[in-house]
Amino acid sequence: MLLAVDIGNTNIALGVFDGKDLIQHWKIRSDQQKTSDEYEIILLNLLSLAHLEANSIRSVIISSVVPPLTPVFQSLSQNLLKVNPLEVGPGLKTGMSILYENPQEVGADRVVASVAAFEKYGGPAIIVDFGTATTFDVISKEGEYLGGAIAPGIQIAAEALTLKTAKLPRIEIKKPKNAIGRTTVTSMQSGLYFGYIGLISNIIEEISKELGKDIKIVATGSFASQIYPDLASIQYLEPFLVLEGLRIIYDRNKT
Repeated sequence: MLLAVDIGNTNIALGVFDGKDLIQHWKIRSDQQKTSDEYEIILLNLLSLAHLEANSIRSVIISSVVPPLTPVFQSLSQNLLKVNPLEVGPGLKTGMSILYENPQEVGADRVVASVAAFEKYGGPAIIVDFGTATTFDVISKEGEYLGGAIAPGIQIAAEALTLKTAKLPRIEIKKPKNAIGRTTVTSMQSGLYFGYIGLISNIIEEISKELGKDIKIVATGSFASQIYPDLASIQYLEPFLVLEGLRIIYDRNKT
């Protein structure tokens, strides 16, 4: 079985694949203070709860946008699972040409999600990832990574309101019943939720003008399922897109 690990700024997604089937998945907090031993304990507990044995994991692939945590999970893989992991980066075949001016600037998770989206739906395509940042990745009809856009994530925006103002509280991010808020909390929820609907819709519209017709638009990331129903332009919801992409890239490199 394959363990896929996507290390993000806020969360770490883990998935266990049996062949092409994602049979188990978890999400844990990214914590740069945790040691490899601490993450080993967490992984062992997760595997145990899922009635899986550590020695059933024969392969590991990692994508990371948090450099300090990359060696932590490399060590975990080698010490606990007795596996030398593959890491998404230079030298690993993705099957996708990166047309960024500096390809090394593209986050590993963005490449991995793009590989999965093109494999499933073809191109041209736009992948909207609702994570710590809200990213837009653009794939050509031929399967080339063209670039995209990066905006602050909705959680970052909510925290900025709290940190940079004297009286605004921390709030739960959710869709309010009305756009006209009648309390501070519902007013903030309205501005954040409907503001992000507008931001996402407008960026998709502007990218679509440059990309052409018959575009597949895919949503993924932590807040995707919450916001997706109010975005008519997004056709597909794929909560495990990055994990699927890691499995695809592993298959292209396992020989």
